[in-house]
Amino acid sequence: MQTWINALSWLNFGFLLKGLAVTLFISVFAIVLSFILGSILGIIRYAKLKFISAIVGFIIDIVRNLPLLLIIFFTYFGLPNIGLRPGAILSAIIAMTIFESSMIAEIVRSGIQSVAIGQIEGARSTGMSFVQALWHVVLPQAYRHMIPTIIGQFVSLIKDTSLATIIVVPELMQHAQVIYGQNANYIVPMFAALTLLYFIVCFTLSLIGNKLNKKLA
Repeated sequence: MQTWINALSWLNFGFLLKGLAVTLFISVFAIVLSFILGSILGIIRYAKLKFISAIVGFIIDIVRNLPLLLIIFFTYFGLPNIGLRPGAILSAIIAMTIFESSMIAEIVRSGIQSVAIGQIEGARSTGMSFVQALWHVVLPQAYRHMIPTIIGQFVSLIKDTSLATIIVVPELMQHAQVIYGQNANYIVPMFAALTLLYFIVCFTLSLIGNKLNKKLA
């Protein structure tokens, strides 16, 4: 019992919370950026633009089939070879944005395809352009269908931030490793604390998603 008390002291727990703040920082930026970029890529795939949609689809398929850890390594160690030197946190944001954008793109494309074709045809018959019909008629309906899947993908993103510890990003997992690296007896208490903190964050996001889904249903 004393081991748990020492491991979860105010000093150590405060250190964990600092790591959690970095985790949330990375997650928020990656979520916003991947949602925007993924939506654009998904729309391009749906629109079936000559050559462009095929190229975008090819790139998305490659990224989706790569391990996120490999993309993190490439961003952190590869970009400096072409003159770009992002820090560890920025590298994690870039890598996760690239990876999650490919996932969101497929979700968006599938969501748009789930809307009855008659919706866009009806909108076009009123004089709307394809872009106007997509923006005002199709996308609002499609995003309602996509909310549970997108929220689930964002929950996965938050958990995947733990992979950034491999490039020494000072996020939640890395801070836990620092603490139990000082005393091997702290490993179980640290992982218990990690479980609780990750659960609180991810479950809160799931609740927000469920509430939003019910509100828009």
